[in-house]
Amino acid sequence: MTGQASIAPAAPVAITLGDPAGIGPEIIAKAFREAPDATRGAFVAGDVGTMRRASQAVAQPGRPAWPVAEIGQIAEAAAVPPGCIPVLQVVASPKDIVPGRISAEAGRVAGNCVVWAARAALQGEIAAIVTAPLHKEALAAAGFPYPGHTELLQAEAAAHAGLAVDRMPVRMMLANDELRTVLVSIHMSLRDAIAAVSFAGVLETLRITHRALHRVLGRAPRIGVAGLNPHAGEGGLFGSEEGDIIAPAIEAARAEGIDADGPYAPDTVFMRARDKGGVPGSGEFDVVIAMYHDQGLIPVKYLGVEKGVNVTLGLPLVRTSPDHGTAFDIAGTGRADASSLVEALRMARKLSGG
Repeated sequence: MTGQASIAPAAPVAITLGDPAGIGPEIIAKAFREAPDATRGAFVAGDVGTMRRASQAVAQPGRPAWPVAEIGQIAEAAAVPPGCIPVLQVVASPKDIVPGRISAEAGRVAGNCVVWAARAALQGEIAAIVTAPLHKEALAAAGFPYPGHTELLQAEAAAHAGLAVDRMPVRMMLANDELRTVLVSIHMSLRDAIAAVSFAGVLETLRITHRALHRVLGRAPRIGVAGLNPHAGEGGLFGSEEGDIIAPAIEAARAEGIDADGPYAPDTVFMRARDKGGVPGSGEFDVVIAMYHDQGLIPVKYLGVEKGVNVTLGLPLVRTSPDHGTAFDIAGTGRADASSLVEALRMARKLSGG
C-alpha cells in the first residue's frame, strides 16, 4: 500500500466473489450472517445467482438463507438493510459451474471480478478490496497471464499508473494475531525462488515492509530477516547467500533508517517474532522477512489458518484476503469456515481507516 488513491467519503469495501466453484461465495454468505460488524457497509462484487445459491448452501435448520439484494451501483450498498447480502453484478453470469471442478468459466468469473474491483479501488470508488479465494489453474484456463491475485492486482495498478509492472513492486504479507511475515518472492518454483534471492529484491522487500507497517503501527517496525539456508548458512558452510546478498541488503536498509536485523536461522526467527499470549508487540520483531513462499507461510498457517490474513503490500490500494484456498473438496456443502475472511475484512477496514 503506497500512495493510496483518493477515496470517496464512507466508501465501502468490495468483496470479490472468488472462484464460483469453490468455497468463496459460501464463506462470504457466512460472513454476512455471522459477523455483521465486519460486513457492515460492504458489498459483493460478483454474481447475484452464485451468491443466492451460496446463501442456500449455508442455510441451517432455524437459520434460513439470507436474502441477496441486487444493487445497481456502489452507493446503494449502504442502504441495504441488515440481514441482506448486497451484490453488485459486475460479470456475466457463469454457466455450468460444478462445485469442486476446475473450469475456464469459473476462472473467467473470478478473474474479472478482481479486475473490476481493482479498477474501482484505483479510481477511489471503494475503500478496499477483500478477495475471496480463486483457483490458479482455473484462472490460467481462462487466459489470465497471472499466477494469482497478487500479480493480477500488480498489473492493474501498474497500468493505472502508466508504469511497467516491474516499476510497481509488491510483496505478500501473511498475518495473524501472533505473527507477521513478508515474502521476498511469491508464486514460483523453489528452484526459481532460490535464484530470486538478490540484493535488490531483499532491500526492496525491507523498504516496502518498513513503509507499510510504519503506517499500521505508527512507528518504525522491528524487522527480523530470515536466512535462506539452514542455520542461516552457518558462516558459509551451508551456503553463501547470507554473507553475499542478505546481510549487505540489511546493512543498506539500516543505513536508510530501517530497523532490520539478521539474517537469522529460519528455523528459530519466527519463534522469536511470535507475540506471546496474543499480546501485541511482545515478540522480538514486529515482522519477519522470509526468503520464499513456504518458508514464511508455513509458520503463519501452522498457528491457525482460520485467523490468517493475506495483505498485499506496495499497491496504491488496500487488498486483503483469507489465508486459504478454494477448498474444492468441501465446496457446495456449506461446511467452510468464514473466520479468515472475517479477519480479512477487519484488517481491510483497519488499513483503509474505516
